[in-house]
Amino acid sequence: MKTTPFTDIHIALGAKMHEFAGYNMPIEYNGINHEHMVVRTGVGVFDVSHMGEFWVKGEHALEFLQKITTNDVSKLAAGKAQYTCFPNGQGGIVDDLLIYKYSTTKYMLVVNASNIEKDWQWCLSHNTEGVTLENASDRMAQLAVQGPKATELLQELTSIDLKSIPYYAFREWSFAGVQPVIISNTGYTGAGGFELYFAPEYGKQIWDALFSVGKKYDLQPIGLGARDSLRLEKGFCLYGNDIDETTSPIEAGLGWITKFVDGKDFIDRERLWKQKTEGVKRRLVRFELQERGIPRHGYEIADKDGLIIGHVTSGIMLPGTKTGIGMGYVTTAASEEGNIIYIKIRDKAIPAKIVK
Repeated sequence: MKTTPFTDIHIALGAKMHEFAGYNMPIEYNGINHEHMVVRTGVGVFDVSHMGEFWVKGEHALEFLQKITTNDVSKLAAGKAQYTCFPNGQGGIVDDLLIYKYSTTKYMLVVNASNIEKDWQWCLSHNTEGVTLENASDRMAQLAVQGPKATELLQELTSIDLKSIPYYAFREWSFAGVQPVIISNTGYTGAGGFELYFAPEYGKQIWDALFSVGKKYDLQPIGLGARDSLRLEKGFCLYGNDIDETTSPIEAGLGWITKFVDGKDFIDRERLWKQKTEGVKRRLVRFELQERGIPRHGYEIADKDGLIIGHVTSGIMLPGTKTGIGMGYVTTAASEEGNIIYIKIRDKAIPAKIVK
């Protein structure tokens, strides 16, 4: 398995380790429920160095990105980030990703760890514009510091005013004596905070600085288990569960990152436009169980008459409230907010309300 600059630290801290996307990653330290609440009420740090980073450079960088992604990259200002996806040419999604704009000739793409090689080959095979592509995934580490106390903690380690970096913006700056560090306000937890990108050799220096300052904030390391529960509580999609090669961005409720603007002739534009204008047969919904139970990935979803109308893609027992929540695809007719659907858990049909 691959390692990150922090793997030995995780093991020394007694983390429960497991393979994820080819990396030896911490799943939990002191329990997923506990770690979930730490991030919701205080501050936690995630090792997300397994994520992939590609540079896209050159005179035709914008043209390339407009073709290969669904969102309108022309609207992106320097120092801003954008959520988008790679359409696969068959109505599905190769991956969802972030685009960071440095200039009209320089962008950074941040892709999912499990899709690095697939995404890299996809970019190479569609590079008819002659842009310079660089896979920097092995030369970049990343920590995500998340929670309501994150900004105050991080501010002690950098001179830049973190409040001057709005949501979905970033800056390159000095952090904990390391320069440059990309400081990015694009969290995946819904709890606020920043991501830090830096060269792997500075990993221990930054980790030690965070935990030295973080003592008074009760900073705690957080595993990937709580990262999953936090993003699900917020309603964020996870590639491989809620979106994949068989789901379209229109079905997944990602029409807001699918821009049909003049001059943007992206892959699958015609197919996705047809879906947007004529409608789709299924939609991704969020739901809350009305009785006790845990919805699991793959569980069937039925209507009041017992007819199967879809399946669960993600689900947990929410820490704190102990409510079962999840996401899943159901027929469009059944997808209205407030509608009651039924999750088939073992031999029971548990009612669930579709929520915003």
